[in-house]
Amino acid sequence: MGMKIVLASNNKHKLEEYKKILSPLGFEVISQSEAGVDIEVEETGTTFEENALLKAMAVHEACALPVFADDSGLEVDFLGGRPGIYSARYAGKDATDKERCEKILEELKGVEPSRRTARFVCVIQYIDKNGNAKTARGECEGIIGETMSGKGGFGYDPIFIFDGKSFAEMGVEEKNRVSHRARAVQKFLEILKEGK
Repeated sequence: MGMKIVLASNNKHKLEEYKKILSPLGFEVISQSEAGVDIEVEETGTTFEENALLKAMAVHEACALPVFADDSGLEVDFLGGRPGIYSARYAGKDATDKERCEKILEELKGVEPSRRTARFVCVIQYIDKNGNAKTARGECEGIIGETMSGKGGFGYDPIFIFDGKSFAEMGVEEKNRVSHRARAVQKFLEILKEGK
């Protein structure tokens, strides 16, 4: 049986993505609800690092298993780095992914491609069974497209263009090779290997 590790989230998309990456390496990834933790952590931090750490700490205290949390978002240079840590709530609390994408496209209307640079950022905070915290950060540079394209992915994937196509036009395998999360996970895996 692999090492049990808790994802401090109940987000099904995230859980799927992490299971795909970590299961083959001998880690059994479970959600916080599967670990019996029913808490909603206030993301009061001002950086991805702080928010991920708040989530990981709270869940670790509740279940005493190794826990990791990620906080990720989109930084658009033309918007001064927005939506950043507010990526999920940028178009209002109950907005759909489509509405969030539309808000950014609206804000970038008429902005030429050279000024539409953006990056996806993912920060993973890991707390081992002894309570030691480690950080892994991954980034993926791209540009914001003029329209939404592609059927895959979630969040801002349809407007984020990397190497000529949107994240939503990529297959899961391809996205998992180049994404901000993939890059953070690479660093995270090095941390896990050190601790084994």
